[in-house]
Amino acid sequence: MAPRILLARHGQTEWSLSGKHTGRTDVPLLEEGRRGAGLLGERLHRAPLDGLPGVEVRTSPLSRARETCDLAGFGERAANWDALLEWHYGEYEGLKPEEIQALRPGWLIWRDGVPGGESPAEVSARADEVVAWAREADRDVLVFAHGHILRAIGARWLGLPVDFAARIRLNPTSLSVLGWAYGDPAIEAWNDLGHLAG
Repeated sequence: MAPRILLARHGQTEWSLSGKHTGRTDVPLLEEGRRGAGLLGERLHRAPLDGLPGVEVRTSPLSRARETCDLAGFGERAANWDALLEWHYGEYEGLKPEEIQALRPGWLIWRDGVPGGESPAEVSARADEVVAWAREADRDVLVFAHGHILRAIGARWLGLPVDFAARIRLNPTSLSVLGWAYGDPAIEAWNDLGHLAG
């Protein structure tokens, strides 16, 4: 079977809850985020995934992703990988979208990038690195990371320009699966929050 890539977004933080752009600032998980990470782990360890035996796991080294990985029960199997770091937001770090729009009307990160941070092309190149690694694997892979980089990986898995990621949102503690359909890259599941229900 061709490999799949499972994408886990980190749990809720104070900044993700308020809508602040959280790139390289190491914001910790809220209690809600820790609880969600545990529920995600329970889901990944019961049928049909059964703990994903043999899966290769990588995580962003930032604490919100690393702790989500740990609480989900994959910490001992996970290697830190800088390619999974969130978009470097430069001068827009910690700002909310409406604050950025006041400074730069019409701004769209997927088209315009950020001053003092990364361009869409740079983020696309990192996403391509992750996609290439996943496709070279002979088994499924699981990554724990952040909203914008995971959306970029989704777009690039499909062979689409990185700005397609503007159309595929991700919530904290979501699970997504990228796989194959009729031999072509496909989305099997996206932004699945079923483990948080109830």
